[in-house]
Amino acid sequence: MVTSVLPRVESLASSGIQSIPKEYIRPQEELTSIGNVFEEEKKEEGPQVPTIDLTEIESEDKEVRERCRQELKKAAMEWGVMHLVNHGISEELMDRVRKVGQKFFELPVEEKEKYANDQSSGNVQGYGSKLANNASGQLEWEDYFFHLIFPEDKRDLSIWPKIPSEYTEVTSEYARQLRSLASKILSALSICLGLEEGRLEKEVGGVEELLLQLKINYYPKCPQPELALGVEAHTDISALTFILHNMVPGLQLFYQGKWVTAKCVPNSIIMHIGDTIEILSNGKFKSILHRGLVNKEKVRISWAVFCEPPKDKIILKPLPETVSETEPPLFPPRTFAQHIEHKLFRKTQDNLSN
Repeated sequence: MVTSVLPRVESLASSGIQSIPKEYIRPQEELTSIGNVFEEEKKEEGPQVPTIDLTEIESEDKEVRERCRQELKKAAMEWGVMHLVNHGISEELMDRVRKVGQKFFELPVEEKEKYANDQSSGNVQGYGSKLANNASGQLEWEDYFFHLIFPEDKRDLSIWPKIPSEYTEVTSEYARQLRSLASKILSALSICLGLEEGRLEKEVGGVEELLLQLKINYYPKCPQPELALGVEAHTDISALTFILHNMVPGLQLFYQGKWVTAKCVPNSIIMHIGDTIEILSNGKFKSILHRGLVNKEKVRISWAVFCEPPKDKIILKPLPETVSETEPPLFPPRTFAQHIEHKLFRKTQDNLSN
């Protein structure tokens, strides 16, 4: 493990600075759309991220089950993001996940540095902050902890936090339950596309190969939140992403040409459709552009679990059933690794041309 050259954002935030370093200031064209997140969250007018109640997703009653699937399908096609409620993961377990992650981030920075990743050597698991690897040299107002949490035989427990002592037990249980929720969702989405129930799951790697990667995002208080972003605008490369947070708003979605702030819905899990499912569905399900705002008053923490196909074993392309003469394939065949490369290349080109 190596010590980072850049100061952690947490260290910057607690140093008493009144203005943020220039690397964290967003370009002028972005600044016009960054508002006060607490005021944004209170807005009742305009479109709102849909809430999907999963109580009936596996109901014995065919009609009831179908109604639930249709709501899921509509949200996946129109938004690509939703609040899931009655998802089957207990409030108690979600609270424990939040508690152990928060306790880790409450450790002194020098203690967390023992888990520092080394991005330059390709070792991304562990404690980190974004490096200015994009052409604009832009940084984000967050530190994070990133590690693979499922399948269990692919984990590297040696880099998992040892403090708090219950971190591994709690996170492992959450991973198992989230993995079965992912199966439930993939089954329903398959049926919504007119495919066999197990098809999407098989296409993204199945039980053995679908990887669950946890990224705990820690957004310290920011003295100039109107100038920074916790996470810049992006779409997720995953198949699905599941997000817990500490009930501090921050997530914004780019919907119909405007930034919409997600409300904090108690006991919900936010779910994103990622690029992988957008590609397999030939664009029928959306991978929405989103970003994270920061604020002056409260630390925001989110727990994002990315469900990702294996990097090289599977060719991602629109499934034959989603393509027709009137709906030609919108995406060329690529492995997951090639898709990541393509996105990075495009982003670099965009930054160079700005």
